[in-house]
Amino acid sequence: MSRRLLGVIAAAVFGAASVTAVDAASAAPAPPAPPKVAVDFTGIVALSNCSGSLVRVPGAADTDPALVLTNGHCYEGGEPGAGQVIRNRPSSRTFSLLDSTGRRTLGTLRATTMLYATMTDTDVALYKLSTTYAQIRQSYNTPALQLSLDHPTAGADIRVVSGYWKRIYSCRVDGFAYRVREAAWTWKDSLRYTPECQVIGGTSGSPVIDVASGKVIGANNTINESGGRCTLNNPCEVDQNGNVTVRPNIGYAQETYTLAGCVAPAA
Repeated sequence: MSRRLLGVIAAAVFGAASVTAVDAASAAPAPPAPPKVAVDFTGIVALSNCSGSLVRVPGAADTDPALVLTNGHCYEGGEPGAGQVIRNRPSSRTFSLLDSTGRRTLGTLRATTMLYATMTDTDVALYKLSTTYAQIRQSYNTPALQLSLDHPTAGADIRVVSGYWKRIYSCRVDGFAYRVREAAWTWKDSLRYTPECQVIGGTSGSPVIDVASGKVIGANNTINESGGRCTLNNPCEVDQNGNVTVRPNIGYAQETYTLAGCVAPAA
């Protein structure tokens, strides 16, 4: 929030007129707010059944194999069961890399390894590609999106970018759910959208991009479609005391800052 400080100097000597002045230094205009990032489809990929993004962790080198982020429930081997964590599986999955407008496919990226997939505590999958960040940049002039190391902030302006539907949803971070439960799965500290982000099937795995930084802060994964209570496609919130809240037509994402901090460069 910007403020203007006004300084007033008064002088009255033997009937002389009072003089009021504005402190010139204080009257200087406040510095402009940092510009928002123009979010488009740069770094966005489409899967056969979901959405995803080309991402890199802090400290990654241009010569490192590139990574693709999506949801755990988008894993080609099927949805991981509750309590299941899948690591380091060979994969030849392909991803369609979109141009900045989302209207054209620049090329096909191919995985070599499914590094990590789970629907326990979170809902994420991370793939290692056969090409490096430098090779992708050279071939398609497309940089990867950066994964943020910071916990998201309530009220932040965000974009949910779906490669599957070639659509961008705009809303804000409404807050955070202690637990989100959907059928057999439970996710911790989930990011909750304001109602404008009416995400649909196929948007799963879309990156949630913070407009202020341009970094990825989450992976879109679910919405309460019809007001059901803790059932498939109808997630509910559970607080620390076990109280259940149902928010019809409200969507959620799983935060990725912990993933950014634990994935080593050149994974």
